[in-house]
Amino acid sequence: MPSVKIKTPSGSVQINYTISTPTNDNAKSIDKNLPTVLFLHPVYLGHVIFHHQFASQKLRRCNLVGFDWRCHGETVGVVPSNFRRKEAADDVAKFMEALKLPHCHLFGVSLGACVALQTAISYPDKVLSLFMLSPLPLIEPEIVGAGRQEIYDCWVDGCKDPKNIDQDALLDAIFGALQLGFNGGSGSITTSLIQYTVPQGMKNWSSQHFEEFHTVSVKFFTDRKPHPHEVLSTIKTPIHLVHCGGDIAYPIHYAEELRDALKGAGVDVRLSQVEAAPHFGNVTHPEPVNALFHDWIMENTRKINIPPAKPTVKSPFEPALVKCGYIPGEGNASDSEDDFVH
Repeated sequence: MPSVKIKTPSGSVQINYTISTPTNDNAKSIDKNLPTVLFLHPVYLGHVIFHHQFASQKLRRCNLVGFDWRCHGETVGVVPSNFRRKEAADDVAKFMEALKLPHCHLFGVSLGACVALQTAISYPDKVLSLFMLSPLPLIEPEIVGAGRQEIYDCWVDGCKDPKNIDQDALLDAIFGALQLGFNGGSGSITTSLIQYTVPQGMKNWSSQHFEEFHTVSVKFFTDRKPHPHEVLSTIKTPIHLVHCGGDIAYPIHYAEELRDALKGAGVDVRLSQVEAAPHFGNVTHPEPVNALFHDWIMENTRKINIPPAKPTVKSPFEPALVKCGYIPGEGNASDSEDDFVH
């Protein structure tokens, strides 16, 4: 996959990214005549987590762009100790500028949804709309923050001696992340994502990068404070919050609190729910998520004639995931458009 260099206050960052257009799974540039979607991934898993979105015929009517955060995937760059949502949004803006992307529809999951909101605040001219799947609460619940710390501690215990990896501790960390993201569920897509990610994690989250990993996987969440009313009132872009109904970390009342804070600030916001989906519901329940997002794009795209979907498209991530055990087309009883409500 290609990469692009951006300059930041903490040094240069080489960002790994992917572009797919209606006619090219691995494109070098976008089709300037079509809307562009920028995907912002959650913690642990890189932008490969959007495999099912890049494989969607409906969504591939647009330009789809994704990239890896610092300390994730194949992106290379120092994570400063103060790296939080504002610094992450700065990375988003610099990445968009480096690729000369137009203003985009942002699709963020969890951490990515948090950064999407910050991008709309810090760089309003770069954002057309926000689609925030599994948005983070206004304040991280203490029990969830403790769980994130436990995942980190298990990873450190497993990897602190590179010559003697503690497999049990490592598996505990992986299981904790699986519980958070997928309610511990399995399936070839989940398993292949883990198999794809662990080797990257052994590099990105090795002993010399423990503090950076702690910054992006724990402090990013636990140090957050709610945006003040006067800051939220500056948001001019429409926002679609989507709660995953099976999320064991964040019940729906957290999403409702965020909706109410945004609505109270005069933001055009709505809240939908994907029934039974875990925190990373775009992986396990792609059809209802993709249907919601497709309708959202169409609703918020004007004066552009978007051609019909192509008969077939292929995710640029599929070959790598197949090597990790993914079975394309594997059935999922949850992949039904009857599984979501507006």
